[in-house]
Amino acid sequence: MIKVTPKLMELNMIDQSFSEHSTNESKVVRDILDCDLQDASGLNDFQKLPTEDLIAIPRVGINRYRLPIEMTNKFGVTRSHDCEASMFVNLDANKNGVSMSRLCTILQAVSSSETLNANFFKNVLRRYRIELADEADNKLIDSAYLNIKFNFPVKQKSLKSDNWGWQYYPVKLVAKENTKKGFEYFMTLTYEYSSTCPCSLSMAKQYEREFAEGKTTEGTGIGVPHSQRSKLTCTVKLNPDVDFHIEDLVLLLKAAIPTETQSLVKRVDEQAFAILNGAHPMFVEHATKRVSKVLNAQDMILDWLVELEHIESLHSHNAAAVIYKGLENGLRADTIF
Repeated sequence: MIKVTPKLMELNMIDQSFSEHSTNESKVVRDILDCDLQDASGLNDFQKLPTEDLIAIPRVGINRYRLPIEMTNKFGVTRSHDCEASMFVNLDANKNGVSMSRLCTILQAVSSSETLNANFFKNVLRRYRIELADEADNKLIDSAYLNIKFNFPVKQKSLKSDNWGWQYYPVKLVAKENTKKGFEYFMTLTYEYSSTCPCSLSMAKQYEREFAEGKTTEGTGIGVPHSQRSKLTCTVKLNPDVDFHIEDLVLLLKAAIPTETQSLVKRVDEQAFAILNGAHPMFVEHATKRVSKVLNAQDMILDWLVELEHIESLHSHNAAAVIYKGLENGLRADTIF
């Protein structure tokens, strides 16, 4: 007689579960081969058959769909040829799949007649919720999501010389619409700047004074404080009914941190940049507080979150910080990690 142990019972249950899974998989294969549902062209349309798995999927769709899009900017309209879109809807438990191609064709149709702004996103998401729904009950899909990434070019005047160059800002525009929260619209932008370490600056000047006074003979009498290329990534939640352009966010960040990296510099511009950095020494903590004050003063920005990193020239590690507005159920630090 075989003694039934808890371990043997567990293995039997796993084996039974595996057998049931294999049976279900075989049924899926049979349904695919024997599909009797066809589209208007007469081709099998397995996607529209119901499923017995009954597992809902919160977000299903497409990443990295590329297309050119015209976008509204502060001074008119421009076209970006490097846009990448991610688009998703939720899938009810009784559905096999969504029409991926329809996600693309809707986005292309709207982009061919409209420029990229909040209304563009509203129209795309509304069409996703209507046109990807089940024709049988005409119930709107519960949620839809779209983000579009691109590099946004802005002409940047040189600090002192009569020159200019192109500054490119990595941008992501995100919109989501669902039954509970309605339409939400976000803008994310990466901004690069120079940060001179206040501690290093203070010690360099201390050394120069002491060398001039004969208190030390070390070195040449010139102390160079360390500074580093730094960056922040700012996400703002916007009122979709208020005009707010990418350049508006750039100007706010420049007001908070004026030491933006430069595109084209002559010697007079390089000296001007050194003077600018000397006037704005900052730890990552200082940069964080500067940005916070500027963003909190803007009524058109409903919520915000900023990640900062100073890519150190002294250390082999970087200084970093995260700050956010702090609204209840608002954007939080773990949103970006």
